[in-house]
Amino acid sequence: MYSNQSRRVPPAERVDPARRGPDWECIRLFLEVARHGSFRAAAEHCNTSINLLRRRIMELEQTLGLKLMTRHVTGIKVTPEGQTVLAAAAQMEAASFGFTRAGERNKPIEGKVRLAVTEGLGTFWVVPRLVEFQRAYPRLLVDLQCSMRHADVMRLEADVVIQLERPTAPDLKIVRLGRMHVSPFASRSYIDTYGCPTTHEEMLNHRVVFHMADQTKGEQYYEQMFPGKAQVGFVSMINNVSSAHYWAIAKGAGIGWLPTYAMAIGARVIPVNVNLVFPYDIWLAYHPEVAQIPRVRKMIDWIVAAFEPREFPWFRDEFIHPDKLSDHYRGPQLVNMFEGFLGISAESLVATG
Repeated sequence: MYSNQSRRVPPAERVDPARRGPDWECIRLFLEVARHGSFRAAAEHCNTSINLLRRRIMELEQTLGLKLMTRHVTGIKVTPEGQTVLAAAAQMEAASFGFTRAGERNKPIEGKVRLAVTEGLGTFWVVPRLVEFQRAYPRLLVDLQCSMRHADVMRLEADVVIQLERPTAPDLKIVRLGRMHVSPFASRSYIDTYGCPTTHEEMLNHRVVFHMADQTKGEQYYEQMFPGKAQVGFVSMINNVSSAHYWAIAKGAGIGWLPTYAMAIGARVIPVNVNLVFPYDIWLAYHPEVAQIPRVRKMIDWIVAAFEPREFPWFRDEFIHPDKLSDHYRGPQLVNMFEGFLGISAESLVATG
């Protein structure tokens, strides 16, 4: 029996509800569960309930007449039939994103641009410099996401990402912006109290502060520099965000590793001349179609200029000692741009070197 509304439609054009295609929302949630490996993780990511996810997957399985996934102790496993559906669903998702991008390409340079960047680079380098970009394009709203978690540009979590690990997703445009060199620093109060080590062996008698978070490779670098050294009694603090890590060093909690550009922006720390330096390549990633949207293209161009190694020597491939950066930098005083955040006036920063 058809509804009253269906009775007005010629029989040849009527759609039997049992023959309708699967609901896109069910397909989208199937993708999320498969990607996260469990209903719980997918529910947290989608900000929804586990029961709703399970119900939607059951609806999709009933519509298709297939078993898409099975539950195991370690999570879920997609069946062979589910893998086929998963591949088709990923293509549908990519096509839907294409429609979204296509509708924005011809818009004027205004609206929102979503930039995801690691917390340290975002807080200490990108944010203070964004003022010049916003003054040039006052109709742009920059949605800045400072996090050590990777943002997925393929799924529109961000338009542009800056990260410390080379992206591996296919179809992305990837640009290597430069290299960040991280070297040991200490506060004046720490050095006045405990002295300043000059060798690796002397470092073992000091206290250190470590930044350990996604993308920092903190555990890996610790083992490289101090193999077999117990952290308790040697590491005074572990931080998962760069801002807390900086303040721990600046306030004398111990010797810690900071990007060499800390000296250029006037950080209240002193280089420790021990050859324990490690590099991070800085990567920019975005979908090629997004770059055709004028406001996103402007953001991409600005980012590339903001990390230009020829202008900013601390992003060059070769390591330049923090004390020597002023010999290579020819631009304006950067401390004026960063005044306030570090809790000291620009004039004082210039006077104290």
